[in-house]
Order: sequence, then structure tokens, then C-alpha cells
Amino acid sequence: MDDTLEETGWKLVHGDVFRPPRHSMLLVNFIGTGIQLFGMVSISVFFAMLGMLSPASRGSLMSMGVFLFCFMGLVSGYHSGRLYKTLRGQQPKRCAFQTALLFPSVILGTGFVMNFFLIGKHSSGAIPFTTMIALLFLWLGIDLPLVFLGFYFGYRKQAYAHPVRTNQIPRQVPEYPWHLRTVPCMFMAGILPFGAMFIELFFIFSAIWENQFYYLFGFLFMVCFIVYLSCSLISILVTYFLLCAENYHWWWKSFVVSGGSALYVMGYAAFYYLTKLNIVGFIPTLMYFTYSFLMALTFWLLTGTIGFYAAYFFLSRIYSAVKID
Repeated sequence: MDDTLEETGWKLVHGDVFRPPRHSMLLVNFIGTGIQLFGMVSISVFFAMLGMLSPASRGSLMSMGVFLFCFMGLVSGYHSGRLYKTLRGQQPKRCAFQTALLFPSVILGTGFVMNFFLIGKHSSGAIPFTTMIALLFLWLGIDLPLVFLGFYFGYRKQAYAHPVRTNQIPRQVPEYPWHLRTVPCMFMAGILPFGAMFIELFFIFSAIWENQFYYLFGFLFMVCFIVYLSCSLISILVTYFLLCAENYHWWWKSFVVSGGSALYVMGYAAFYYLTKLNIVGFIPTLMYFTYSFLMALTFWLLTGTIGFYAAYFFLSRIYSAVKID
């Protein structure tokens, strides 16, 4: 009976589901950065949960995060290189360079600009010039070479095997429901991960902006696990519904939609500013919203990468389980 069933829904797009997407290099850059952030966050929270990082010493946690991010460049480069080869990319050097520079340049560039505002205000929170030079050295001297090294080994590795062949002529995508479009999906899919973490987000914001100590690393570890799981399930669900509507453009969709909770994180930052903080002046307000935006951007890259890999392995599994002539 299985052999005589008519192909419907997601089976109809088997010849296009693994077709490389548009702007595949940028997608690989984002996913490589997400892998780097995933390793940094998971290891830092795990060791903090075990009590190896004192909550009273914020510098130790931040220093460990920076060093882990740099050394996770090896893993980031490896996964980026292998995925880029799978997507049949032809410019590996440029892709490795962008993976290593794209996200750190945004974070460090914005931080340096904000630091000049603090120096102009003679603030005690301004980062010393020697520290900025040390951060540049860590980025260009450790992170960049490790990303290139990992990318080299990943690109030499055999590409991911897909269970179905890709047709030469792309299939036309029919009209699909409005709720499967990107923006509605982001808002609907972001509710569940944000609902799982918004209580912890309150304590984190209090620790950052109200100079309080954060002790709940055990709960934070469990919340991270729940957020990772919910992002994976939501991405799989949206991707499946998209393929049932005969739309095979799932690559970017799975990444963007699973990171939809970052919109709620930014909205919560605005709510926290209006209800909990008493910030006066243009520069302090600018700094608050700039750093909140960087936090939301980081969270988007992290959760988007988790959702992408969940959808990718899910599709490889279901298409390998069906017999398609």
C-alpha cells in the first residue's frame, strides 16, 4: 500500500528541497557564528552551574565567555566549511573571512563607538584603551586563524549526504497561506521560547542594569535546554507546514523563524526600560538600547542556528525514510 500511495504535500517537492538557497554564503556566516555562540553559552552556563564561576566575580564569567568565543572559532569554521561545501559554494576563502569578521566586527565596532561616548562623559565605566587593544588581538590573533583552520578542515571533509537528488529545473512555488509568511511566523513562533525564559530574563536584566548578583545558574541551565528544545520543535513544525504547502524555500525560513523570540527580547528590553529603570539623558538611553539590540541580535543568531540544524536533520530523516522513484 505504501508504494501505491499518491505523492502529496511534502513528497512533491523532493526534487527541490535540498536546492541551495539564495545568499547561501551569508547563511553559512550566520550559522557559523551561531555555532560559536552555542558553544560559548553552553559551556559557560554549565561550569557556572557547577559552581566553578563565582557570581560575585563578574569579570571571571565575562573573561571566560570571551576566551571561549575565540577558541570556539575552530568548531565554527569546521561547521561553516562543511555546510558551505554542501551548498556547492565556490569561494571558500571569502566565506571563511566573512564568518570570522562579520559578527565580531559588529559587536566590537559598536562597543568601541559607545566607549568613546563614555570617555567623553568621563565615566568610570569606560573601557581602557589597553583593554580594547587586547580584545582586538584576541579577535585577529586567535579567533580569525582558528576559524580559517576549522574552515579548511571542514571544507576538505565530505559534504553532507542528501537522501534525494535535486532536479535541474526549479519547481514553481504555488500560493501559500499568509500565516506561513516570514513575519507572522516569527511573531507566532517566538512566543513559546520567550515564554520559557522571560522570568530568567528579568533576573539577567537586573544583574546587568541594576548592579545585582545573579545566582540562579542551575535554573538558567534548565531554561537554556528548554529554549533550545522549543526552538528546534518550532522550526521543525514550521518547515513541515511549509513543505506541505509545496514551498521548498525552507533554508532561510527555518533560521529566521526559530530566532523570532529575539523580537520579544527587544520588546521586553523596551518594557523593562519604561517600568523598572530611571535612566535620564540621551547617551545613557542610547547605550541601553544599543546594548539591548546587540543582545537580541546575539540571541537571534543562537536560536536561529539551533532551529536550522533541527529542521535540516529532520528533513534528511524523513526524506530518507520514503521511497521516491
